[in-house]
Amino acid sequence: MDLTEAIYGRRATRAYTAAPVSKDLLENVIDAAIQAPSAVNEQPWDFTIIQNTSLLDRISAAAKAHMIETMPSGSFPEHLHETLGSPDFHIFYHAPVLITISARAGAWAIENATLAAENLMLAAHGQGLGSCWIGFAQRWLETADGKHALGVPDDFVPVAPIIIGHPAAPAGLVPRQPPQSRWID
Repeated sequence: MDLTEAIYGRRATRAYTAAPVSKDLLENVIDAAIQAPSAVNEQPWDFTIIQNTSLLDRISAAAKAHMIETMPSGSFPEHLHETLGSPDFHIFYHAPVLITISARAGAWAIENATLAAENLMLAAHGQGLGSCWIGFAQRWLETADGKHALGVPDDFVPVAPIIIGHPAAPAGLVPRQPPQSRWID
């Protein structure tokens, strides 16, 4: 798959098969992630790979509870409150793998981890895997309990919780709105 095909074809995947993802494939997508640029070439990444379903279930429950507890009223559409409150909703969509990219705390931690995350998701798509950045998990993972669950070092901040797995079905194309652009000569 060429780069253009990967960029235009990658979509958030929210339905996965139960098939495990091989260690080789996971190492390949992480290797692609660390090829990303980083501020001052610090390469400050830390990757936590979780394949333990009971741990994923516990993190899902804790993150949902944290979101419900801390979500300001009116900040999210009402259906998201209902979704998070449903005991049947699993924030990781039962994907077999969660890779959380953390970065050393500092001025460009978010940017550094985000650049690595995009590489990781494009590489996953290129290898026939699905991925989805799980924003519902982020705030809880930043807490002391969340960092402890991942074993994230104190001087790092979790930024990008990304699920990975074999898609249950091909992701449909999502129409894109035209960009707002300003051309200044």
